[in-house]
Amino acid sequence: MANIIIKGAKQNNLKGINVEIPKHQLIVFTGRSGSGKSSLVFSTIAAESERLLNETYSTYIQNQLTQYEKPDVDAIHNLPVSMVISQKRLGGNSRSTVGTISDIYSAVRLLWSRIGEPFVAYSNEFSFNNPAGMCETCHGLGYVEDIDVDELLDYDKSLNEHAINFPTFGPDHWRGKRYTNSGLFDNDKKLKDYTADEMKTLLYTEPKKLKDAPEKWPKTAKFEGVINRFRRNFLINDGFEKNRWLSEVNRVVTEKTCPTCHGKRLNSKILSCKINKLDIADFTSMTIRENIQFLDELDDPTANYIIKPLRAQLQSLVDIGLGYLTLSRETPTLSGGESQRIKLIRHLNSPLTDLVYIIDEPSVGLHPEDIENINRIIQSIRDKGNTVLVVEHDPDIIKIADHVIDIGPGAGKNGGNITFQGSYADLLRSDTATGHALKEKHQLTTPREPQDFISLKNISKNNLHDVSVDIPKDMITTVTGVAGSGKSTLIKTGFKKVSNTITIDQKPVHASNRSNLLTYTDIFDDVRAFFSSVTGLKKSLFSYNSDGACPNCNGKGILKTELAYMPDFSQVCEVCHGTRYKPEVLDATVDGYSIADVLKLTVDEGIAYFNHHDKITETLKSLQATGLGYMTLGQSLDTLSGGEVQRVKLSKYLIEQVTDHIFIFDEPTTGLHEEDIHVLVTLFNDLVDQGNTVILIEHNLTMMTAADWIVDMGPEAGQNGGRLLYSGPPAGLLDVKESYTARHLKRYTK
Repeated sequence: MANIIIKGAKQNNLKGINVEIPKHQLIVFTGRSGSGKSSLVFSTIAAESERLLNETYSTYIQNQLTQYEKPDVDAIHNLPVSMVISQKRLGGNSRSTVGTISDIYSAVRLLWSRIGEPFVAYSNEFSFNNPAGMCETCHGLGYVEDIDVDELLDYDKSLNEHAINFPTFGPDHWRGKRYTNSGLFDNDKKLKDYTADEMKTLLYTEPKKLKDAPEKWPKTAKFEGVINRFRRNFLINDGFEKNRWLSEVNRVVTEKTCPTCHGKRLNSKILSCKINKLDIADFTSMTIRENIQFLDELDDPTANYIIKPLRAQLQSLVDIGLGYLTLSRETPTLSGGESQRIKLIRHLNSPLTDLVYIIDEPSVGLHPEDIENINRIIQSIRDKGNTVLVVEHDPDIIKIADHVIDIGPGAGKNGGNITFQGSYADLLRSDTATGHALKEKHQLTTPREPQDFISLKNISKNNLHDVSVDIPKDMITTVTGVAGSGKSTLIKTGFKKVSNTITIDQKPVHASNRSNLLTYTDIFDDVRAFFSSVTGLKKSLFSYNSDGACPNCNGKGILKTELAYMPDFSQVCEVCHGTRYKPEVLDATVDGYSIADVLKLTVDEGIAYFNHHDKITETLKSLQATGLGYMTLGQSLDTLSGGEVQRVKLSKYLIEQVTDHIFIFDEPTTGLHEEDIHVLVTLFNDLVDQGNTVILIEHNLTMMTAADWIVDMGPEAGQNGGRLLYSGPPAGLLDVKESYTARHLKRYTK
């Protein structure tokens, strides 16, 4: 079978590389963060495969598909169809569950319709998304939305004082004037002094015409109680306005378990059908491990053709460490790692072969114990006759590679070359950052002595039942345990009401392709002022979102042409050549650099360029300190990975020199090369030295060795987890026999 041959790949920072990738093997792409791994694997190989596949469809179908630009590469030969399994969380809403997304629920519905007693319907009607099967009250959601009147009203205020505690119901807003101008109320009377009838009129009046309406009252308007109006505007009409005021709506609106189906989503007829005294909703609310036990106890030969494949599907989820989930778990609540594993399972059962599977950091969100399971899945996909390309930093996944391709040597402009290609054994002997990191011997750090503690008491949520733990102040604490053991629940619930807590997670910053590193760190204004003061042009000309925007592309750098029956066509603007700026702005230079040239500089290069501007260099140095020196100043924030987002957020606090705070980081090593983890360790120690407490929810073994204190949860996930196994200095954990973390940390520090 001919290899995949890539010639002259120049996408992003790739330096015109040539590479041959063997087929039907497991190939792991390694290299420092920003070295060009994703540019080669996703932006070149995956993009071209999907682009060429899309071109085989009719123009009408192409128009419905995701559009891919032709990557900057001279040629690609022998390229199979690709399947990309990203870290992107499974989307959907509360109607999408683990059961529906994995298609396991279809088999469960079939089982209940075949052997459930009494017979009530065929399998389709066992769906909570089917009008014939869903609960009439909640329409298959399992909950009903209600308005918390005590959140909506401030009883100590009058209508004139904004007593209806919602932005659009203020006395100066047209919606608020529907109450102050109605003539029905004393607008200066505190709500707490209203009679029962006055409160009923204010809240619950059905829409009606007013008799003898005041002059200010609109002639065609009807008066409607606050609750009815709010429900109509923000609950029934679930559109733009709700999204605009979403945080306020979430404050006022509560979700309550449906009083009719008690959260089961289905109507009484469907729920009356049972197998061994359980209805279908009882089954889907059990853990997947319990589902398997239930099926093992069934003795019905006529249903074996359903039970056998259903059990195999459920076992696959257990094999990759998801046995603690329930089939009723809503997909938006799944982590990126959980979502990725469910996607992998769907492909594992596919009869298709001879594909190239492209997997983005499958170790994310996984404990070393779970990585053993994910390795088996990846190898199974390869063994079915597929080529598997994995972008990864985790040593335990790199170790199982048939072939390793290392890209570097550095990041950004200092990367983009093939620095190694060969076996894992040869990688260990290579003079590369990856080879050096994999050979490094690890020892537990000498921990600080605790002086004071933060006590988390009696925490009960999800799989935690009355858990208490003391977290030492002014130290680095790593919270460990397998995925689903209760780590995040413990810390996020325990510190919810603790003051001076700063949580830095991987949620994307609200950004568009017009926002960049400089805008997020609030120094783009300073950069533009600097250019203005030296060149004499007004500051607004140095913004591509304002007066400086290229008139041809309006500051976007590209022109998109929408074609009626063909995919949109994008091309670089021929006037500004992708720089986004007017020609006269590009002609204005400082030390030979235009503003567009400066946006192409890396953070490291920017520090040298702005060396006499303290505020700009101080901010850039804080980005550099988090390991982001390779990123360009003009990089769009919507292109950042989860780990990069987290480090950008952290950089803001380094500038401010925060003290006496509790910093909580959720898997801060995500997307970080082992060689760069020491950068974060140094930062965390600096935060502690400044008088802060650092808490890391983390699976990375290197980070565990750097901790002063370890809190280990487990022993397993879901109902088999949620217990505090250990809290203390790292060395003590190694003696805890039932801890999976201890087993792997012992192996890692030998």
